[in-house]
Amino acid sequence: MDQPATRPHAKPRHFSMLREFHLADFFTLGNAACGVGAVLYAMMYMTSGSITHFYAAAVLAPAAFIFDVLDGRIARARHQHSALGRELDSLSDVISFGVAPAALGFAAGLRGGWDVAALIYFVCCGVSRLARYNVTAESLSGASGKVKYFEGTPIPTSVVLTGLLALCAWQGLLGDAMYGGVYALGPWNLHLASLLFVLSGSLMNSKTLHIPKP
Repeated sequence: MDQPATRPHAKPRHFSMLREFHLADFFTLGNAACGVGAVLYAMMYMTSGSITHFYAAAVLAPAAFIFDVLDGRIARARHQHSALGRELDSLSDVISFGVAPAALGFAAGLRGGWDVAALIYFVCCGVSRLARYNVTAESLSGASGKVKYFEGTPIPTSVVLTGLLALCAWQGLLGDAMYGGVYALGPWNLHLASLLFVLSGSLMNSKTLHIPKP
């Protein structure tokens, strides 16, 4: 008996991955684009010394925050939640609210050995916080299917740090002139301002701090 002909596998269409994106996912990519832009402008400031580049990097932080808020609202309004969207959101947040503030802090003058350690700690805390949220979101959502609270501060709260750095730049208090000054501790220097990054990172990973989720 003749066997039925097997149907050949359809070839993937060009840009098939992008075709699977929902509207909210493009807003998430806007978040990531702002974060990358902030990092690039921070590097441009270090090479050019133009304060305009520093301000541009700082302004992109609230822009990324707006995209981050909108992507969630759009996804909920259109009932288009997906695992892809969740991962995109976390990866974008790492760039915009983890790497970008650290890069801006370094450009602002937090370049002592202890400062660099604080910035690295901050980024690692942000990565850990998002990874934990992705793993625990389902268990925290309960019967309603919606997460009721954050464990630890959400990583987008780092826009406060970016705002403080922008304020320092506006007042001409970058480098060793930053609030708190700079101190030599052992082989390395420490700007007290870098401790704000340590505090922010630590609050992100607090399991006892519960913040209601809007």
